[in-house]
Amino acid sequence: MEHSPQDKPTHTAAFKRRRALNWLTLGFTYSAMYMGRYNISFANKALSETYGWDKTQVGSIITAALTIYGISAFFNGPIADRIGGRKAMLIGVFGAVVFNLAFGFGAYIGFLGTGTLLISYFATVWSMNMYFQSYSALALIKVNSAWFHVRERGVFSAIFGSMIQSGRALIFVVGGIAVTFLPWQWVFFLPAAVMLLMGILTFKFVRDNPEDAGQPMLETADASSGDTEKVDFKYLAKKVFTNPITLTIAAAEFCTGFVRHGFEQWFPRYMQEAQHLALDSSAFQKGALSVVVAGILGAFAAGTLSDWVFKSRRPPVAFIGYFFQIICLAVIWISPGLDWIIAAFVLNSFGISMVHSMLSGTASMDFGGKRAAASATGMFDGMQYIGGAAVGSGMGWMLETFGWGSWGPSMIGFSIIGAILMLRLWNTVPKGIRGQ
Repeated sequence: MEHSPQDKPTHTAAFKRRRALNWLTLGFTYSAMYMGRYNISFANKALSETYGWDKTQVGSIITAALTIYGISAFFNGPIADRIGGRKAMLIGVFGAVVFNLAFGFGAYIGFLGTGTLLISYFATVWSMNMYFQSYSALALIKVNSAWFHVRERGVFSAIFGSMIQSGRALIFVVGGIAVTFLPWQWVFFLPAAVMLLMGILTFKFVRDNPEDAGQPMLETADASSGDTEKVDFKYLAKKVFTNPITLTIAAAEFCTGFVRHGFEQWFPRYMQEAQHLALDSSAFQKGALSVVVAGILGAFAAGTLSDWVFKSRRPPVAFIGYFFQIICLAVIWISPGLDWIIAAFVLNSFGISMVHSMLSGTASMDFGGKRAAASATGMFDGMQYIGGAAVGSGMGWMLETFGWGSWGPSMIGFSIIGAILMLRLWNTVPKGIRGQ
């Protein structure tokens, strides 16, 4: 049976098996890198207690690292589009292994004291980790853009989103226990070991496109369909960096970054200080697990709604995610009690995951196309992390000055702006499926 480029394609059993091996390996490698990225939030309070640093000083490490990630993603996107996603992922994962180990070994360099020199060491090492981490999303999206048709991407992005959340689940469980029963540096050593294993498996099994794995080429019907130009800076500028659609999504991702990182970088410490829960307590572990499960469900809900209800439109689903964030942050602001707070955390994670899977995970493939997917991801993810950079030293100072009551309301405005931007793009789809 003949299929137009706009139809959801059918695949042979051999293609499905090889694609499954590709995306399972790649997805779990990315989830391992999440372990080596969000582990610092579990060492946040331990660093303060060990070295006598306040929230602003610890936050300066976070700000430096997120800023480097954001800037690097812009530059590394075009690199990944040129060298391919597989090589980009290998560069990222092995670099992240080295600098997670280096951060942990910082526990043994007491000769630097506890002042500016030591903070500079940790900030530099974590910034280098985040430089290599910035390759991960670019690489994953670049590879997947060649293996998935536009009509499949919503649901499969949900699958990848759930695999990413598994990395958060591991660090939530392992991090909370490790920082309680082991020296804080093990929160960095353990993820390094997992990343090393997944890097080896990526080298062995992941391929950039179906043709490299002995499968037929897939017509993806995305924004690069039919393009024959050389993938150089002129092409990338036209496709990504001057496109009103991608620029609007990038602005929304800046807002996403402030909310996402404001929540994820500080919520373990919030639970410790504002709610007086130990990280190894049953209440915290159940709440953290619920946050992760909500993230998984949010990704699946977003993918299903996008592909089946909104006909592969991503902005309406992202709008719903922003709406959930606004409600939840208002509840955290009011702070009516621990049960309400945990429920708000859970639904907020659901909303953040909806937005993240639709914009960074799927819209980047759609509107960059498989020829420029990494560059689009670099711009979207880069803006998200630049937005997140403010939640380091800036939010640390705010919490030191005004207390935890200022935490929730500081993020609401950004969710509102993101929602408005999604309304502007409500009916937008890539050129390959326009007119459907």
